[in-house]
Amino acid sequence: MPPVQPMLAKSVLEIPADRFYEPKWDGFRSIVFRDGDEVEVGSRNERPMTRYFPEIVAAVKESLPPRCVVDGEIVIASTDTQGLDFGALQLRLHPAASRVRLLAEHTPASFIAFDLLALGDEDYTERPFSERRAALEQALRFARPPVHLTPITTDPAVARQWFELFEGAGLDGLVAKSFDETYQPNKRVMAKIKHVRTADCVVAGYRVHKTESDAIGSLLLGLYDDPANPRLPAAWREHSGGTNLSSVGVIGAFPMARRKELFVELQPLVTDFADHPWNWAAAFEGASDNRRDASRWNPEKDLSFVPLRPERVVEVRYDHLEGHRFRHTAQFVRWRPDRTPESCGYDQLETPVRFDVADVLAGRIAPEA
Repeated sequence: MPPVQPMLAKSVLEIPADRFYEPKWDGFRSIVFRDGDEVEVGSRNERPMTRYFPEIVAAVKESLPPRCVVDGEIVIASTDTQGLDFGALQLRLHPAASRVRLLAEHTPASFIAFDLLALGDEDYTERPFSERRAALEQALRFARPPVHLTPITTDPAVARQWFELFEGAGLDGLVAKSFDETYQPNKRVMAKIKHVRTADCVVAGYRVHKTESDAIGSLLLGLYDDPANPRLPAAWREHSGGTNLSSVGVIGAFPMARRKELFVELQPLVTDFADHPWNWAAAFEGASDNRRDASRWNPEKDLSFVPLRPERVVEVRYDHLEGHRFRHTAQFVRWRPDRTPESCGYDQLETPVRFDVADVLAGRIAPEA
């Protein structure tokens, strides 16, 4: 019975040997419960998401066994790139039912199943993953889109190809599962292998710490590029004011003592918004003033920041881009006094070869050129 906490994964640097390997989907982790016409969609934090994905509820009734509990991921494929669109998923968490229905029609979601917790009256969580996977394949043998069974392999060479190629479809890396592991809610039993890269970024602003007014909460990062670059938001390209410094993400994991040191160090760089290269008021719709950025998770969250002259450069570690921004919060590596801000561009970033989500679901690997 819901809620059930999903089993988690711990990060490892290399693909481990002798495992099952699956693509790591970048969506909303969801455990689906079905009992006849009753369907509940639970999230990673055990909150119900059923109302936000009516098309998934309908698909579950068509494709999943009458009584089951299935672990998986809700994703949306971009209509433009055919890769995953995490931003479209976030838009679905809307309080208005009419808006949810409209988005479900225009940007329908899919459910990618990758584990079986229960079938009929049988609890599968104590069974080894090899048995759960075989039972899941049998249970979903008649499933139709938008319900899919995630691809799987035991061949490390194939897994390596997936890791290198499927990023172009917006996937997040690989998940490795032991043959005999049981399903352990809220335990980091699986292994995940994610892309790790570094980039040199301009420090273009900071947010004050939420509890210490003389400490840095986070640093805002920027990269230079051609304003006509399609990776940048249309609003930015239209209102860039002749500049080409784009917001790309933040870093914020510093000890408190260092946060206070940074606050002092950065004061000489504080500038006015009129002199700042980011035209925030024009480039981001819905901002009440030009001190507000747009939060992906909470549009009402106060993200006021202090603008800085773009003179300092920092090297950060990131996994991958979502559109023109880092998908997750970047990690501080080191300061780069040897780099000029103008040298910090998108051209330093590795661009994955574009890949279609449909090919990922089929386990197809594109032939080398």
